[in-house]
Amino acid sequence: MKNALSSHESPTKTASPERIRSLSRSLAQNFDGALKEIDTINLQTRLLSFNAQVEAARAGAVGASFSVVAGEMQVLSQHTDKIARRMELETKTAVNELEDISEVMANNVRGTRLSDMALVNIDLIDRNLYERTCDVRWWATDSAMVQAAANPSSENTAYASKRLGVILDAYTVYHDLVLCDLNGKVIANGRPNQFRSVGDNVSSTTWFKAAVASSSGDEYGFQSVTVNPLVSNKLTLAYSCGVRENGDSNGRLIGVLGILFNWESLAQVIMENTPIAANQKANTRRCIIDDQGNVLADSRNKILQERLHVPNLSSLQSEAKTWLRETIESQECFIGYAHAPGYETYSTGWHSIIIQPVEDRSN
Repeated sequence: MKNALSSHESPTKTASPERIRSLSRSLAQNFDGALKEIDTINLQTRLLSFNAQVEAARAGAVGASFSVVAGEMQVLSQHTDKIARRMELETKTAVNELEDISEVMANNVRGTRLSDMALVNIDLIDRNLYERTCDVRWWATDSAMVQAAANPSSENTAYASKRLGVILDAYTVYHDLVLCDLNGKVIANGRPNQFRSVGDNVSSTTWFKAAVASSSGDEYGFQSVTVNPLVSNKLTLAYSCGVRENGDSNGRLIGVLGILFNWESLAQVIMENTPIAANQKANTRRCIIDDQGNVLADSRNKILQERLHVPNLSSLQSEAKTWLRETIESQECFIGYAHAPGYETYSTGWHSIIIQPVEDRSN
């Protein structure tokens, strides 16, 4: 039999469920080959014994002792055959069990890795977006915002726009920053030459309503992924905070600051750079969804274009991190899942999904 592990391979370097399965299959194949050789030898032994008994019978009394030897050869061959059949049964049972165990191990390793990557993706998003909640609450206290909201003269709003532009130069993750009065009218923005949003009314938006309803400057508003007309219909996340009199956290509400985050620059970069093996990347879908399954980030660029239909999605969403194996669109797949863990006081509450087709991993 051939050695299943080459002399130049280190067991510690090749130890994996797939390698175990490969070795068990190699062992089974080698053992089957050995049994076939034993069967061939047994057949030859039985034929030789039969011929010897025929010749002994022809020799009469002279061949009597030789006939006894031939008979013992027959008995030995039968005994060898029984042992071979028992070894075949026991070995196949053990190999089959070993393959089953290695299959379970391989599934667990693969599924756990996918769920780990899903968790990293949503954790990166939560950590990054936590900073956005800090930004909007800080900038809402800027003296330029307070002065323009309190007295929206052309001079004050022009200075507020200039100040917002300076902030944008340092924080390139935003499409734009907008300052609104309490009626929802945009009175200043940081990129007036690119986005002519001054004069637009945002009173119906979720982020504006949340800021108006806030009780202090420590609170912020949020609107999930949306196509935003204020920035030429680019995909944004919007955060907001009330601008208050004298910049005091508990002062009277006099305006609203909205920050329009460039969602794709974060989400799609994370989706694209998920560490999937090169030969699996094209077929492995990475996405972020909300509670309704709406696609918010996607390696297939289907943001806001579909709802993700995953069998047993509700059971996945009851776990912080898990994986399962399901059939999706007639293809058996591994599904890695993680729920947003949150960072500090912030959490999107979203769900990270990685879907990878089951491939033949045999060697």
